[in-house]
Amino acid sequence: MARKESITIDTILETAFVMAREEGFVNVTARKVAAKAGCSTQPIFRVYKNMEELWEAVYLKAADFFQDYYSLYPRTGKAPFVNLGMAYIAFAREEKNLFELLFVSDIKNKKSMYELLNGEAGNVGHEINLAKAMGCADAGNLFMQMWIFIHGAACMTLTGDYDLSDVQTMELLEQSYRAFAGN
Repeated sequence: MARKESITIDTILETAFVMAREEGFVNVTARKVAAKAGCSTQPIFRVYKNMEELWEAVYLKAADFFQDYYSLYPRTGKAPFVNLGMAYIAFAREEKNLFELLFVSDIKNKKSMYELLNGEAGNVGHEINLAKAMGCADAGNLFMQMWIFIHGAACMTLTGDYDLSDVQTMELLEQSYRAFAGN
């Protein structure tokens, strides 16, 4: 009778994802994953061709995690792009290592920032359509202006240079929307 496999692909992926989330993506190595999972490196390479394949799986799991995070984030802002900005900045603050992996790293073959933000639900498209419905003639350009501002604020959280409260952030995003929209 064949020996039952105790270390599954799900166990390896979950272990690697938790490591990326807690310790940073650069710490996801075969030896460290194996040690954390309580096995040798052999099970890792039984289910993954190489570490690049495991890293890609971790990256995709992180992208799905962001989509879930965004979909569950409370919608309290009234102006377009504000809720998207609030969720993005909060994600950078709360999930620093995953934010870095998804939105700052230079990983090959990763999704574009737009693909990650838009997701399957069309998050960005929804916000652009909302801006158009509110009378914005060039909602695509407005998105770019807002996004440069939002991404800058989120990146500032990585270095500890962003210390505004959620209320202050909401006010700042709404003021920025009005200024960029010319309202």
